[in-house]
Parts: sequence; structure tokens; C-alpha cells
Amino acid sequence: WRLFIGDDGQLNPKIVDGEGTDEFKRTLHKTIKKVTDDFEHLRFNTAISQLMIFINEGYKTEVLPRKAMENFVQLLSPLAPHLAEELWSRLGYTESVTYVPWPEFDEAWTVEAEVEIVVQVNGKIVERAKIAKDMDQEAMQQHSLSLPNVKQALEGKSIRKIIAVPGKLVNIVAG
Repeated sequence: WRLFIGDDGQLNPKIVDGEGTDEFKRTLHKTIKKVTDDFEHLRFNTAISQLMIFINEGYKTEVLPRKAMENFVQLLSPLAPHLAEELWSRLGYTESVTYVPWPEFDEAWTVEAEVEIVVQVNGKIVERAKIAKDMDQEAMQQHSLSLPNVKQALEGKSIRKIIAVPGKLVNIVAG
């Protein structure tokens, strides 16, 4: 409620026409996908959890795209119909939210572009790094060797072997 309606009872001024950040857009499409899938498999608790993730992301962002907020209300309506109808009318609609088609997600926005990997030296975690999801083993190794904590952990040691598992970890064996 507080994300939509301010203390004065008016619509939140952060809700505007236009685009939001890419991160918020990614969260929206992931939410639509997850909630749709969860409803189809009767997993209502995880659908609610994903809606909360969306709300928390909404509090962090400076601009809330109106279309995203409308989609959220549509996703909320099967779980909290009275609240959804009230929010829908506050967004300026006169017809019921139940007559609006279910929102659709764009698969391209549900895929993460980056993943977090763990960098280990002799089996001990020394760094976590974000890398491109499609980075190959050689690039992962080079990136890992350039990290400050890794350089510090390798001081005075020679590298015997580097094991890279794409999208997961880099383990440097040094002695």
C-alpha cells in the first residue's frame, strides 16, 4: 500500500509514465514469470514471496514505471482481490482488474547477464566477483588473477594449477 499511496492519500509521485531502470525491469519480468508459474503449480507461498521481492526492489528505485505497477496489481489480484481493486482504481481505472488480460513477460529480461563466482586460493575463498554469464574459462582465469585479494593471497607463491568452472568458481592451486 505504501509503495502506491503516500501519507496524503494520493498516488505516489514516484509512479510515472515511462521506463524505469533495467534492474527494475528485469525484476518485473522475473516476477511475472515466477508468479505465473507458481499459480499454475499452486505454489501460492512462493508467488507471494516473489511479489515481496518486487515490492522491496520498488522501495529501492527512484522511478516506478506506471505499467510495471499496473502489472504488479494484476499479479496481486488473485491473492488479495479487495486490495488490488482499490489500487487499480487509484491508478485511474474504472473497470475491474479481473477483466484485464494477465501480464506477459519477456524471456530476454528474465535471464541474468551476470553471475557471481567464487575465487579460491588453495581451496579457501578469497574473493567473490561478478562476471559476464557467458565468459569462457580463460577469461575467468585472467579476471580472477587481476583481483586485488587474489594477488595478495598469491604473494610469494607460484601458481601450479588453475581450475575454472564456467559460471561457478575459479580455484587457484599455489605453493
